[in-house]
Amino acid sequence: MKINSLDLENDIQQGNYTNAEMVQLIELIGGYLNLKTIPDYAKQNNMTYNGVKKCRETITLFGVKLVIDN
Repeated sequence: MKINSLDLENDIQQGNYTNAEMVQLIELIGGYLNLKTIPDYAKQNNMTYNGVKKCRETITLFGVKLVIDN
């Protein structure tokens, strides 16, 4: 099943999902993206913080810098 982003947005605005369900959705997507904080990624991959910042794709989400490693 493919979810249209506008349908999802409308469902959220109409209150069709609880906060807990939306958190589960964020966790699920984060798992598929293999999101990790820079320090966690660096530790797991024997890299330095600056090495990760310079050599890996990073994003800022909710004010936290994360590495996408999928």
